[in-house]
Amino acid sequence: MNTDGWLEETRASYDTVAASYADQMRNLLDETPYERAVLAQFADLVRTSGGGPVADVGCGPGRITAHLSELGVDAFGIDLSPGMIEVARRDHPGLRFELGSMTDLDLADGSMAGLVAWYSLIHVPDDEIRSVFAHFKRVVRPGGPLLIGFHVGEESQLKTQGYGDHPMKIYVHRRQHSHMAAWLNEAGFTVEAHRTLTSAESTLGGIVLARRQPDTQ
Repeated sequence: MNTDGWLEETRASYDTVAASYADQMRNLLDETPYERAVLAQFADLVRTSGGGPVADVGCGPGRITAHLSELGVDAFGIDLSPGMIEVARRDHPGLRFELGSMTDLDLADGSMAGLVAWYSLIHVPDDEIRSVFAHFKRVVRPGGPLLIGFHVGEESQLKTQGYGDHPMKIYVHRRQHSHMAAWLNEAGFTVEAHRTLTSAESTLGGIVLARRQPDTQ
């Protein structure tokens, strides 16, 4: 499997499908009560830890950002794809969306009260995950929650078409909870809850709720 150039291919693919993707995903949370409950739990953790800004990293068309905002969270979105950011700003004009990459987050150290990566790690190769989680740890303040959604499995598959039958060229990586927990612990997060489920979000999805560990002296 050749994942060289994965960032450029991911950006180009989602630029191509942005409008169709947004149309297909817009009301998906209406069909996923467990996911809504987890997002509500995450929002409660942000509030009880003092509140503050929350980054939805890999926000796509902004549906999770908007849902968190409705829950009273000061959420904003970051995405690699200019096409997705354009759609997010169109659909949610009252919210903030920024172009950026989880591989090089342009956020100050400890500036986030929490962070969400909702099925946005699925295109990140294994050898890049540690670097991404290191960025998450750097920007989330100690004790802040991290919520991750991903596809559960072992294999990686090349996706060449999707969302309105538009052409794409991206790898979709499926992972086990044990691997995610090990990477998170190594990065400085403690997993507090996890679950595998089948829903409209994923035929076999994984949800992980973690907290950023305190800094050690």
